[in-house]
Amino acid sequence: MRGGRHLLVALFVLTLIGCAGVGQQRQSDSRYTLARDAGPERELDMASISEPEPRYEPPSKSGNKSPYEVWGESYQVMASAKGYEATGTASWYGRKFHGHLTSNGETYDMYELSAAHRSLPLPTYARVTNLDNDRSTIVRVNDRGPFHGDRLIDLSYAAARVLGFDGQGTAQVHVEALATRPPEQKAQRSPSADGGEAQAQDNAALPSGKKEDRLFVQVGAFGNLTAATQLKAQLHMVTASEVHLVRSAHDSPVHRVWVGPFRERGAAEQAVRAIERNELGQSIIIKRPAGSAG
Repeated sequence: MRGGRHLLVALFVLTLIGCAGVGQQRQSDSRYTLARDAGPERELDMASISEPEPRYEPPSKSGNKSPYEVWGESYQVMASAKGYEATGTASWYGRKFHGHLTSNGETYDMYELSAAHRSLPLPTYARVTNLDNDRSTIVRVNDRGPFHGDRLIDLSYAAARVLGFDGQGTAQVHVEALATRPPEQKAQRSPSADGGEAQAQDNAALPSGKKEDRLFVQVGAFGNLTAATQLKAQLHMVTASEVHLVRSAHDSPVHRVWVGPFRERGAAEQAVRAIERNELGQSIIIKRPAGSAG
């Protein structure tokens, strides 16, 4: 009987040790700790990645509390993303956080083009450019962070892959918030004598509901026109589809190289694989109105 008591005590002590271990593990696995993160176990299919198209979204019900506190530090959320630009260090987060909730209550998917930022309103669309290779992509900011050193933005694994720094921990980037307006505000604005022409150009850049969406393969996005032109010339040699050089409709000049349009996703995916076989870039599939690349 005494031996049985000793066994029960021993089991109780082991249980307490085990619970303490679980608590320590949960603490060390905090969503804001970057150690021991990794990319996906399988090769990422670039044909499955779609660049988000900036559109107005109301502020999320969660994730926009200001000020908020993490690790004893207080942070302020910006009232608006309008005019935000910054240059700094980007990191990326992947498998360790895949499937967990983001700060605004969505589920983090490392295969989507998303990001975490300490102060931009959630959600915000932003253009991120890798200053080392001039590659650029649009991401949707839906999470808070990074709370590690002096890093500016935390990108999803897919975004890091598109920007070409998934094989390293960080990169120097330029981040620019892309302004969006509620649809009703667009309808209420009327051209004035001094701004009518600018408004007409702005409306012309907006997708028309009468235009049927088509799939394009975006092979690159560059601040440098020469680099975009060279890529366009190379693509003409490996694809029978049309190749377009599209200048960004936003304020900063970004030159995008598109192949297409395609009616079927299968055809677009086939183009992506042909481009990758010829090592011409990390392509992604986007959906835009048929006349966008005109």
